Amino acid sequence: MLRGIEIVRTALGPFIDEVVLDYSGRHRRRLALCGEAGTEFLLDLAEAAELRDGDAIVLSSGELIRVRAAEEPLMEVACTDTTQLARISWHVGNRHLAAEIGDCRLRLRADHVIAAMIEGLGGAVRYVAAPFNPEGGAYAVSRLSHEDANRPLSGHDHG
Repeated sequence: MLRGIEIVRTALGPFIDEVVLDYSGRHRRRLALCGEAGTEFLLDLAEAAELRDGDAIVLSSGELIRVRAAEEPLMEVACTDTTQLARISWHVGNRHLAAEIGDCRLRLRADHVIAAMIEGLGGAVRYVAAPFNPEGGAYAVSRLSHEDANRPLSGHDHG
């Protein structure tokens, strides 16, 4: 059986297939997967990795499988300004919830208790079905490809 042995960030292809996974399914180390076109393989990484939309799984054959984020039930939280966004984000972070941060908005997994808290803080909650790509967090560690191993994680270089 083919094995998925490495992750390449924002790969350009060519891809032989793609896997569509929800947020929980994109945090794995070892898992049997089947692509949309029928390619079966075992994800077999040395350590757990966060697979992001647009990443590629490198197979033991050298071929690439594209990772696509599945749509899932989410809450989109609209804020009136950056102060409200910061306040609501603080409360969400205080509960250690995964959050996708946008321009005066947040996306969270649908949860009626959290929705009530957000509405109590003045945020507007709308339920949507969309891919979920939350922030990795300050201490998140992800498996990098060999090309990315020397690239600064912060996006800039101090050298």
